[in-house]
Amino acid sequence: MVFSSLTFLLYFLPITILGFFLLGFSIKLQNIWLLIVSLIFYAWGEPVYVSLLIISIIVNYIMGLLVDRYNDVNQKKAKIALTIDVVANLSILFVFKYMDFFISSINGAIGKNVIPKAGLTLPIGISFFTFQALSYVVDVYRHDANVQKNPLDLGLYIAFFPQLVAGPIVRYKTIEYYINNRRFNINNVTEGTWRFSIGLVKKILLANNLGVVVDNIYKLTQTGSDMYQVPVVMAWIGAAGYMLQLFFDFSSYSDMAIGLGKIFGFEFDENFNYPFISKSIGEFWRRWHISLGTWFKEYVYFPLGGSRVKNADIMVRNTFVVWALTGLWHGASWTFILWGLYNLLFLLLERIVDFEHRNIPAVIRHAYVVVIFMLGMVMFRAQDIYLMREYFKNMFMANGNPFCSDTSIMILREYWMVFIPAIMCSIPIAPYIRKKVEASKNVPVKFVTKTAWVALLCLGMMISVSSLVRGGYNPFIYFNF
Repeated sequence: MVFSSLTFLLYFLPITILGFFLLGFSIKLQNIWLLIVSLIFYAWGEPVYVSLLIISIIVNYIMGLLVDRYNDVNQKKAKIALTIDVVANLSILFVFKYMDFFISSINGAIGKNVIPKAGLTLPIGISFFTFQALSYVVDVYRHDANVQKNPLDLGLYIAFFPQLVAGPIVRYKTIEYYINNRRFNINNVTEGTWRFSIGLVKKILLANNLGVVVDNIYKLTQTGSDMYQVPVVMAWIGAAGYMLQLFFDFSSYSDMAIGLGKIFGFEFDENFNYPFISKSIGEFWRRWHISLGTWFKEYVYFPLGGSRVKNADIMVRNTFVVWALTGLWHGASWTFILWGLYNLLFLLLERIVDFEHRNIPAVIRHAYVVVIFMLGMVMFRAQDIYLMREYFKNMFMANGNPFCSDTSIMILREYWMVFIPAIMCSIPIAPYIRKKVEASKNVPVKFVTKTAWVALLCLGMMISVSSLVRGGYNPFIYFNF
């Protein structure tokens, strides 16, 4: 079940909210209700693998208790419990997400299909809930979080449906207080509804329409240059379109998750902070998928020593490990690993030349970031090395392909009303206007502006729901991760 589906919007969400507020006299009953509906939410799309989610909850609950029990009395036993938990979580992730990839790599190296593939279906959101559960036990070991002795409350933390299948990755200490200390606040409900609506509109009107363009261009590339020569302009349109599609697809999900969290009394950290205004690749990754970057920093980079090491080689090694794992986290494919190492290259180059402190015009910095990220997204989107190579060749006229075509112009004419709003919404124009309006002492201006915002959002919601009723293109990219 996805947030941008009629099943979720018309049935699941209203029933969940109704039950939640009817049980407002008891936080414990609300927690049980939210856990039940969260398991139903997951089982709707993964009826078999909901058992895997329950096993994850049980394992991490028991290991958390053991780590807490021995933490101050027997460090050796505490470390053993932590190690078991890490191995258990990563083993589940490996078996379901990476085993076939490693088997294919081994068979490819040998030249024969010696080892048969397991053929397991990838459970939705396994990378998200596994990392989240793992961080809980590690934080208990570090004394960064209190152990949760109620298995149902820990289950709610791991399985809470707003961020279960596509993040953001929430650390236990971030919402520990809200699990048992929520208070009804009409402002939170209003703000949460507003935020959810913004995310839904971004998803349906921007990400989905951009996806139609991108998918068609990549399909043409997949056929090969012998069948169809993708013009340079079309290839760049597809690359730019995917860059924006991925941003709106994922950031809209984060908007909806944060909004839903507010409705139910939980505060989630922001996951995106207008990354396209960044002036370096380093800054970009501090603004993009913040929860994942924070997770790798806290649980991989810092434990390895981070950048505060005397030997620069160790810093490079630490950064290499983080970005190789970041690439692998996104998918079991060599294209994802190459994408991770590609980002590593530019991060290291920026560090070597002290790029962020160089006196370089802002326009050049922004252009550099956008182009580098866009090229990286070609690797990210490509299903295999062949498609990645073909796409790059088309972008740089290395396939004997033309520079432009009537089809390329047609795409621009048909979809400029999607690309222009997408570009405008990817930079902080709305927050700037809102800040100016709030600072204004002109009451009529404030009233008109706020009324216009509400009317615009309502119109967007009407068009979005209408699109869902018509059964338009409606995938969620990050469900694959």
